[in-house]
Amino acid sequence: MNVFVIGTGLIGGSLALDIQEAFKNAVIFGIDTNEESLQEAKELNIIHEKASFSDVSTADIVIISIPVDISIKVISEVLDMVPDSCLVIDVGSTKEKICNALDKHPKRRNFLATHPIAGTEFSGPKAALKNLYKGKTNIICEVEKTAFKLQEKALEIFSKLGMRIRYMDAKSHDKHIAYVSHLSHISSFMLGKTVIEKEKNERDIFDMAGSGFASTVRLAKSSPNMWAPIFEQNKENVIETLNEYIQNLTQFKRLMEENNFSEIHSEMESTNYIKQILTGIKEVKLQ
Repeated sequence: MNVFVIGTGLIGGSLALDIQEAFKNAVIFGIDTNEESLQEAKELNIIHEKASFSDVSTADIVIISIPVDISIKVISEVLDMVPDSCLVIDVGSTKEKICNALDKHPKRRNFLATHPIAGTEFSGPKAALKNLYKGKTNIICEVEKTAFKLQEKALEIFSKLGMRIRYMDAKSHDKHIAYVSHLSHISSFMLGKTVIEKEKNERDIFDMAGSGFASTVRLAKSSPNMWAPIFEQNKENVIETLNEYIQNLTQFKRLMEENNFSEIHSEMESTNYIKQILTGIKEVKLQ
């Protein structure tokens, strides 16, 4: 089974590690515009061989894990080259623009739009982890547009990697992911920016930073090369979530100014319900 991974960083590299573990007959070929990353992926045994785009004509599976601003063009070009039996999977964090752009492609049936909800704040081949996807949700969009036999091939892979499947239309995916992922990253980046700017005047601020700050700002270590295009592709949904977030922040600030700490306590107490939601989600995933 010839598996080509385009983009050998955290997401693509982790998939490569798990696929070669789950499928002993899999030969993993890596394609990356960064030659140093490609060589590193080879040295770390994330891939078996380095390859180029012209080689995908021999592929059984192609996994595309690159920034979403360039993925549309790359997916289209890959679909032009692969055999009819090949499954092409995209794992990017936005889906609507990609699905719309590929809707009329002659080989649309070879393409499966997915989004594994997994990752860390780190990037590059060294960030790749075994079992990153075990127990994680994988959202599949527009599954009905993919050939049934290729759907079966994809589901076999996802099952062996221990992933849970959720089906969703691309528009709904982008709207929901703006709240639970994209807004979180913006909050983290802006908190980091605020503290960095303040640190210029107060050199001791980081000495006082505890685990709460570290966990909240963790996502600010994520790759701007990956996240700026995500915000661009999901601009409308991200702006909507930001407006609601800013409204809540403004409300909190107003309550502080009014010394209305009983209402602040009430709002925080009602927001504690998030614990039950997240605990319930975790329990479902473990079943």
